[in-house]
Amino acid sequence: MDDHAQPESRGPLDATLLGPGFVREAGLSRLEVLDEIDSTNAELLRRAEADPDGWGDLSVLVADHQTAGRGRLHRHWESPVGVAVAVSVVLRPHNAAGRPLPTQSYSWFSPLAALALREALAETAGVEASVKWPNDVVVDGLKISGILAQLAPGAHGAPPAVVLGTGINVGQAQDELPVPTATSLAIATGREHRREDILAAYLAAFARRYRQFCAVDGDPDAPLAAGRGLWGQVEDATITLGKRVRVELPGGQTLVGRATGLDAHGALRVVEEDGTRHSVAAGDVVHLRPADGGYA
Repeated sequence: MDDHAQPESRGPLDATLLGPGFVREAGLSRLEVLDEIDSTNAELLRRAEADPDGWGDLSVLVADHQTAGRGRLHRHWESPVGVAVAVSVVLRPHNAAGRPLPTQSYSWFSPLAALALREALAETAGVEASVKWPNDVVVDGLKISGILAQLAPGAHGAPPAVVLGTGINVGQAQDELPVPTATSLAIATGREHRREDILAAYLAAFARRYRQFCAVDGDPDAPLAAGRGLWGQVEDATITLGKRVRVELPGGQTLVGRATGLDAHGALRVVEEDGTRHSVAAGDVVHLRPADGGYA
């Protein structure tokens, strides 16, 4: 595809493809599609707090267009109308017996979502994607999606809920992307894709993986249906591991070293050149880039 070519159609999302039949089949609680909103995460946080019974576990809010999408570190995420997916999901995690998952398992929801999107992109577009720690999905070393998890008050004294937002670049041309290290599905494949197909595949994969994780009480090392635990699956998919990275830590400190793995809470293990070992739970990770500008 010409990087500057515009897709033939940028029509609105067809909400009928995401109706009650899909919601039941995917195992979701509810799904609402809005024409436009500031941010699906911000709106779903408001709704989840105001009406926790109405927005239960695996309730979904989708926006055809969002005007003030946010990523980590308060970064803005914007795109033209009709070319991206903006979706947020409420999680009130519990096992089959109704027992809430331990909150220390919550750090695995973002990488779980990344795996679900990776699966959806392979299924719908034949694209091989990878995870960039902590919350990006990349194709050919370029960012195609970002994921943001935020806590919401729990209902009726329950532990906090999680609102998990995902933005996916589907139809943008190169000159419509915010940075040169981003890409879209249209650019990566050279053809157009229906946003509804990507969204439906992602939500179905996410709901299935989420239920499996809840069934093992949020234990990242417990074998899932694929035979491996979530911990191992995420490590296998994470392009950051084995790379030299620069980690910008809270407080302004910087750490440079090699990413060697993830710990039991999903934190990034980094070894400096002098052998000093660190476990990084939060920080902005930059892959030391090759000359072409992609992720190393």
